[in-house]
Amino acid sequence: MTKKTDALYAAPLQTIIDFQFDERVVAVFPDMIQRSVPGYGMIIANIGVIAARYAQPGSHCYDLGCSLGAATLAMRQRITAPDCDIIAVDNSPAMIERARELLSLDTGPAIPVTLLCSDLQEVTVENASVVVLNFTLQFIPPPQRLALMQRIYAGLNPGGILILSEKIAFSKPEQQQLHIELHHDFKRANGYSDLEISQKRSALENVMIPETVAVHQKRLQTAGFSCTELWFQCFNFASLVAIK
Repeated sequence: MTKKTDALYAAPLQTIIDFQFDERVVAVFPDMIQRSVPGYGMIIANIGVIAARYAQPGSHCYDLGCSLGAATLAMRQRITAPDCDIIAVDNSPAMIERARELLSLDTGPAIPVTLLCSDLQEVTVENASVVVLNFTLQFIPPPQRLALMQRIYAGLNPGGILILSEKIAFSKPEQQQLHIELHHDFKRANGYSDLEISQKRSALENVMIPETVAVHQKRLQTAGFSCTELWFQCFNFASLVAIK
């Protein structure tokens, strides 16, 4: 399956509409995510490593907001706990269809995977040992985020974990500006023009709302998690693990 180059914002747009995970984005998503998110490959690989440690026999592992199933595939290739399955959820039909195609190419361990095209906030989390939110929470309105964390916590078995990856914000203006500039330099180094960077940023402005690591940690603690650890950060992208 040939990877298409992301050129969605390469030409000037008269009207910039809010970013959405439609068929145009799905077609270029692997290229977009690799060129836009510092450390994405490392995060995905280590989601598999972390999930393998915490997956419990006979439990469910959830990938909420699975997009093309990269985290699902990483978990599937690493988890060895018996009688585990993976439930991967995304509300984009185009994402789910392409994830189905990509997972069908995997010849690794045959851990069962169920792909659901659904709003992740409406999915019941139960008997879970691993839940992954990989750059997903940032697209959910902030007032709804605590309720989701509480539902995940309630559905996790004791000793279960949540892996939460997000674009993050910073409380100090100089920090915020530094990380924005470094991220833009990263994108330029990966071939994006200033026009592409500017137009995509405008498209995301109303739909993706980052928060500080401290805000995430406080919310996780409020939801009931006994331990939250920042295990990865590169510029303004980070991943935490929270343990029940």
